[in-house]
Amino acid sequence: MDPYEKPIQAGEILVARFTEPSWTPLFINCEGVLMEIGGPMQHGAIIAREYGIPCVSGIDNATKLVKDGDLLELDGSNGTVQIIDEKKQSKSPN
Repeated sequence: MDPYEKPIQAGEILVARFTEPSWTPLFINCEGVLMEIGGPMQHGAIIAREYGIPCVSGIDNATKLVKDGDLLELDGSNGTVQIIDEKKQSKSPN
């Protein structure tokens, strides 16, 4: 995965399979982090705590279930994530 595949805008939640140290600058704009792999001692969770933002890890298929524009609620203390509103994907005419 390329951490700079697309920019993270202020207020967005970073959704990734995992993070590593080179991803740290992305956390500046994040309101939360959602990862498929990891736990409380994984890089993403540690950096999220340092920035004071919620982090939930160990969510199978998060990168497939969450789409750009979905509105999420993360509870880092309880390890839960809820999709509040799914962005409707427009279909292009063929």
